[in-house]
Amino acid sequence: MRIAVIGAGSWGTALAVLLSQKLHEVRLWGHRREHIELLVKERENKKYLQGILFPENLVPVHDLESAVNGASIIIMVVPSHSFREIFQKIRPLLKKGMRVVSAVKGIENNTLKTMTQVMEEIIGGSTARIEDIEIGVLSGPSFAEEVAKGVPTAVTLGFSDLRTAKELQEILVTDTLRIYTSRDIIGLEISAALKNIVAIAAGVCDGLGYGLNTRAALITRGLAEIKRLGIALGAETATFSGLSGLGDLILTCTGNLSRNRTVGLMLGQGKSIEDVKSEMKMVAEGIKTTKSVYDLAKKMNIEMPILEQTYSILYEGKKCSEAVKILLQRELKEE
Repeated sequence: MRIAVIGAGSWGTALAVLLSQKLHEVRLWGHRREHIELLVKERENKKYLQGILFPENLVPVHDLESAVNGASIIIMVVPSHSFREIFQKIRPLLKKGMRVVSAVKGIENNTLKTMTQVMEEIIGGSTARIEDIEIGVLSGPSFAEEVAKGVPTAVTLGFSDLRTAKELQEILVTDTLRIYTSRDIIGLEISAALKNIVAIAAGVCDGLGYGLNTRAALITRGLAEIKRLGIALGAETATFSGLSGLGDLILTCTGNLSRNRTVGLMLGQGKSIEDVKSEMKMVAEGIKTTKSVYDLAKKMNIEMPILEQTYSILYEGKKCSEAVKILLQRELKEE
């Protein structure tokens, strides 16, 4: 089977390597020609995933048409802020029967839409709408480096049609990547996007030198906020106790490989957000998603105090210690 992985960062590369090891023909697309030329020459992604060699049936390409044509499954692994632009270019290449999976953990600024909602808009808004293009999401606790190295990992694949989810479950599962299925697409996307915000807050607390008590409290109350917004958007409660919810939240708030926790850690240590961004080699989705979710929570009148203080740190220049103080001094209430 031919699979197109759109996005040659660490996560896209890890998925491409894993699926090509299963003998699928995988086309890995990246937007920078010079980067793709290096992947072709060196047969590894030294910039984002050094030391992981490409199987022969993994083909890096710069041309979207070459990546998508003939593919049965397209996996989108590009940053949320460039997702719309790239998928609009893919749209004319889609054919009946294709399955498109978002493995992106973010919410679009301005429109406040998840990535599957962006795809639905682009496909549905066309005058020549293609029927039978199924859209799903892949989410769960999965650091790219560990996935690529074959560390046992479990994630969730969501489609509105559970039969499709089960069919792709069989195609994408490997000896080290266990896949569960779900119909709760919005729940998977909301929990995946919002855990990055909580991870920034957790990193702030670690950077300030607070202990494990603080981190545990933050994770627990952060999950409550994620659930509050998700249920308001129609998600199923059980999703937030699963891999994409609690599982990914714990990983991202505690793991040293977490980009978003690293952002918070540097902020807590006194660095400015501008300095943090300049030092980051890869995209930390939580920075942009914080703004999206802040606007969404205000629009829906959902109380999310951890989100609000994280937004204040990132976008209003509030001191990290002051944000923590405000959270601790909020009105007392029942859990």
